Amino acid sequence: QVQFVESGGGLVQPGGSLTLSCAASGFSFRTYTMAWYRQSPGKERDLVAIIANLGFPTIYVDSVQGRFTISRDNAKNMLFLQMNSLTPEDTAVYYCNLQPPSSLGRVYWGQGTQVTVSS
Repeated sequence: QVQFVESGGGLVQPGGSLTLSCAASGFSFRTYTMAWYRQSPGKERDLVAIIANLGFPTIYVDSVQGRFTISRDNAKNMLFLQMNSLTPEDTAVYYCNLQPPSSLGRVYWGQGTQVTVSS
């Protein structure tokens, strides 16, 4: 029932930009805080950005502050992450989810979308 379908990842050169999208379904999207997470090989899944249910406030991890912008379209049940000035350290699988992920009593994860920053 609860699903997150991420898209928009790909291969980009350092300094480039990408916009990630997430289609959410199976719950009342507009009433929940959402977030983007990412996971690099051999590392834990980390929270990247948070957005409250109506679109404000937003919070970012220090490493992406000023470069990434999280947004949402509640009419379309969509979450977005605009990523600028990308560096190889941004390479990861990116996931969208509720914040906290256990907001519905059970944790669900989508397949994620791969972002690779390399020359």
